Amino acid sequence: MSNFTVPLRKIRHRVNPRTHRNEAKFIELRASVKVHGVIQPILVRPIELDGEYEYEHIAGESRLDAAEAEHGLDYDMPVLVKDVDDETADMLALIENAQRADMAPSDEAVWAARLVGKLKGDREEAARVIGWSRSKLDKRLALMNCSALVLQALSREQINLGHAELLATLAKEKQDTLLPVISSEGKSVAELKATIEQVACSLAAAIFDKADCAQCPHNSSMQVEMFGEAIASGNCTNAACYKEKTEKQLSTVAYGLKDEYPVVRIVRAGENHTRIQLLADGPTGVGDEQAKACHACQNFGAAVSGLPDSLGKVYRGQCFDTPCHTKKVAARLKADRDVKAEGAKAAKAGASAAGIQAGKATASGKPKTQESEKPVTAVSETDRVKAYRVALWRKALRREVAKDPNVANQYLLAMGMTGLSRNISAESMGKLFEKIADEKASSIDLAANLHGVHALEAGQRHNLTIALAVSAIEGVEVNHLVTLCKYHKLDLTQHWNLQQSKDFLDLLTKSEMKVIADELGLRQKIGAGFAKLFAKSKTDLVTALLAVDGFDYAGKLPKVLHF
Repeated sequence: MSNFTVPLRKIRHRVNPRTHRNEAKFIELRASVKVHGVIQPILVRPIELDGEYEYEHIAGESRLDAAEAEHGLDYDMPVLVKDVDDETADMLALIENAQRADMAPSDEAVWAARLVGKLKGDREEAARVIGWSRSKLDKRLALMNCSALVLQALSREQINLGHAELLATLAKEKQDTLLPVISSEGKSVAELKATIEQVACSLAAAIFDKADCAQCPHNSSMQVEMFGEAIASGNCTNAACYKEKTEKQLSTVAYGLKDEYPVVRIVRAGENHTRIQLLADGPTGVGDEQAKACHACQNFGAAVSGLPDSLGKVYRGQCFDTPCHTKKVAARLKADRDVKAEGAKAAKAGASAAGIQAGKATASGKPKTQESEKPVTAVSETDRVKAYRVALWRKALRREVAKDPNVANQYLLAMGMTGLSRNISAESMGKLFEKIADEKASSIDLAANLHGVHALEAGQRHNLTIALAVSAIEGVEVNHLVTLCKYHKLDLTQHWNLQQSKDFLDLLTKSEMKVIADELGLRQKIGAGFAKLFAKSKTDLVTALLAVDGFDYAGKLPKVLHF
């Protein structure tokens, strides 16, 4: 490295780590250079160019600019020449500026980040090269979380380092929102800190997995280590990310309950009165029988709290039809009053037989429900259940009709007279004929089809009639299907058995299965282990319900499958 002078016109400017110059200090520098000239040499490197420039400055741009402003391009500039490549020149520029106390922290951050990049992420080496402590390097690198506008404001000394450190903990959009407020209102670092603390999200109260938060720059615990200014530890300053993670967790919790209840809802502020806890007894109880029946209602289920004071908490056994619930409670209270009135009347009459019966009902705590108010203890008719049972009806009726050609002929004629034979197309009839007669039918030649049918044997004609009737049943509308089933007095218990119908239970939630268990007598057979059984997963529960030891599954049909 050599030391001599070079005319200013032969020195080319290079990118400076500093993005902002203190104009007052620069004016003082110019005044000194005007009188005394440049005393301390600037650092340059030789460059290979065809033009007039033969050197490029590495450090000392302010002295270079002051000399040019005061003495012109012919001024002989004292220089130190060092032959280095681009990467080394960048590093030397950073080191020279970093060693001066007046370099903006934002500029230090940008160039320190570049140096760490050149060193492939080795922070220890970067700190050694610059001459910083590792702590200072980490603090400057943390400023890279600042938005471009915040870094610019820090470089221009429009905000303090403390402001920037606090803003760096926020999402960049939030930083840009707060920056003009800090400037216009002259907010102090302490005031900004208080503002951020008010809107920070508590990690202790978070319901999501916080593993990723441990090293997150928005974690105030990390901020305490990185910055001189930080809010209290244990908070998240990225509200958008916190909210997104919370919403995902709420959805995950709700999804995990879908096999248990017909309805699962995330309840938010203002929705408190859209649900009520289902109880059998007490002031808001609906009675034992009705409570069991409600388990199959499509408005029965679980609530996942989206409220701040109970975030993520699950409330099971909720009724989401509060008007209906109110009516059921009123009916139960009326039944209670009627029973007490009956008991009082019977006692006054001398404990008549009716009075004794009423007294027994009162003593048991289970009032006698009026027939008109008897709970409906069947699984609700959801779309999936409707589709299942209609398919069951069609399949069972087709099997019945296929047993007797006369019945098939009777039903086919009746459907034809009602215009329901339209459900059998010429194409499908042709396929049936071809399958039975082993020859093709014609879709346009009536005479040929007359001869074809005439040539069939009596048994073949019967089979064709059965096939046509079965085909018509397959396509008939549901209301007409129900009419056929009722007329036939179709016994579905001959075609359906719970033990062989895992696909049916798979359609239901665990709460609906409780109703099925009550209907068919499974709860009574299982006995004391019923609650423990229903604590199993849905898959294991279905397996267990289909294999209850000693239970006779034959002849038992859930009400929801009736036509």
